Amino acid sequence: MSRVAPFIGRFSGVLILWAFLGLFLLAPIVMAIQGGFLDNGQFTSQFLHRAMTAGPFLTQLLNGLLLACCTTLLSLLIALPPAILRARYRFLGQGLLGMLLLVPMILPPFVGALAMRHIFSQFGAFNLLLERAGLLDFGAALPPDWLGSGFVGVIVLQALHLFPILYLNASAALANVDPAYQQAARNLGASPWHTFTRVTLPLIRPGLFAGGTIVFIWSFTDIGTPLIVGYDQLLPVTIFRGLAQSDVSPSILSLVFVLLSSSLMFYMLGKFIFGRVGPMGESKASVAAEVRPLRPLATLGAWAVFGVVIAMALLPHAGVILTAFSARWVNTVLPSDYTWRHMAFVLTRPETFGAIKNSLSYASSSTLLDLALGGLAAWLIVRAKVRGRSLLDALVMLPLAVPGIIIAAGYIAMTAAGLGLSHWLPESGGLAPLRAGLDALDGWLRSIAPKGGGFASLLIIAYTVRRLPFAVRGISAGLQQVPPSLIEAARNLGARPWTASRRITLPLILANVIAAAVLTFAFAVLEVSDSLILAQTPASFPITKEMYVQATSGNTDAANIASALGVYGMALLGGTMALASALMGKKLGAIFRA
Repeated sequence: MSRVAPFIGRFSGVLILWAFLGLFLLAPIVMAIQGGFLDNGQFTSQFLHRAMTAGPFLTQLLNGLLLACCTTLLSLLIALPPAILRARYRFLGQGLLGMLLLVPMILPPFVGALAMRHIFSQFGAFNLLLERAGLLDFGAALPPDWLGSGFVGVIVLQALHLFPILYLNASAALANVDPAYQQAARNLGASPWHTFTRVTLPLIRPGLFAGGTIVFIWSFTDIGTPLIVGYDQLLPVTIFRGLAQSDVSPSILSLVFVLLSSSLMFYMLGKFIFGRVGPMGESKASVAAEVRPLRPLATLGAWAVFGVVIAMALLPHAGVILTAFSARWVNTVLPSDYTWRHMAFVLTRPETFGAIKNSLSYASSSTLLDLALGGLAAWLIVRAKVRGRSLLDALVMLPLAVPGIIIAAGYIAMTAAGLGLSHWLPESGGLAPLRAGLDALDGWLRSIAPKGGGFASLLIIAYTVRRLPFAVRGISAGLQQVPPSLIEAARNLGARPWTASRRITLPLILANVIAAAVLTFAFAVLEVSDSLILAQTPASFPITKEMYVQATSGNTDAANIASALGVYGMALLGGTMALASALMGKKLGAIFRA
């Protein structure tokens, strides 16, 4: 009997996770894909062929690929110098500077786009500053538009938002490099640059690929930033414009299939080229890493490197704050007049204040679900060691590699008339009970997505699915540090499994649980893709959808109101990210690995 209970517990836990992920991760993906290949219940490829031969298709696909490659490369160039300094040297203020590098993650890049357009447009603050310095003459010719057609602006904004993911992964990878290899290379006469390119870089390449994958897929499927910047020659924007109106026509869903298959293909190609472990194998330090203290002059140089990166990264945030508090900002480098009116208006206007409350409610609910499901998954993977745990681990990490726009498209397809969950199952036979269960679930999904598009419950589920990897990775890191012998000793002394977990395991991993909760909450509050697509009535709008609506409303103070919402979001998320960084330190980067 004592052996049967743990088995039943493990089996029940696996069943719960597979049921949740099967229904709310795999099923939406399948529904989104099959919707582009069915015509009156019959398989056809005509919609896919029609979409792929349309005029703008190839251009939009190549634009997205080029944009994602440029964003990933720029993010890597920004992230590597401070990561190397953090891993190899010790200097005054290192901890604070490292924490400031995480600040860009607290604001979606499409919000920063509002400020960047104000700063880098033809008659923006930057050109006015150049004119004052005598480097630009407005009378001789029209000043340059630094954002150009929008393509460059999207790359810069995405890179400034996403580089912390590569920074965290690079820092963790550098910390795990065995210094013996580098010392051997230096003893053989290799220069520092040669040692880095031929020894260190190949050893940290898998870690860079882990972070680069997230950056690439994120930028390839982003919809918020291109919409605000005004660059719409991308597949995700075309898909969004259809899905935002609940258009689940086969032509739109065939584009969803192309976007998903392209993301997976580029991921596998990158993994084959860049993600393979080098000839020296996975490096684990056999001796203590050599961390050298910097002298005062070198410390100033390190501060300069961090300072330049932080200044660039915080420029959109500074612009958002200035826009939120500006009463007049026309033909001046800085606002000529300031006001609290926009900040107060956000809290007194029912629509904007309701969006804040909605986001807090959605994020809190999804965080609780993530902790429950993520804790269960972490326990099964790390402690229970169930059969097939590698597959389970890959499944709970899948949301990091699947774009949010794909999952949102799947939810819309699941709730659309004629695209029931069970229509592809036979009506009789052994699968009849499963068909009946899926029909019941399909009815519930349609009931929470009434005509007109509420989708509030689906938003909570979508947030839960998208941020589940953060909870699993965070809690797993804590469980891996708790020796199983402590639990075994408690069991030998007569403690029940629940008592041992509550009195021993939970107190030891509490910091990791809190950090995982903070991260899942923070990223759920400012989730973009799911929010823009699934929130279709003002009563259900979260913060990001209300920001988008305000920014595109055309009102004279639209940018001010959207920026004011962004300031409140930054204040909330800034504290949560600082707490997560303090609790998890360098292990924070392990969460952003697909």
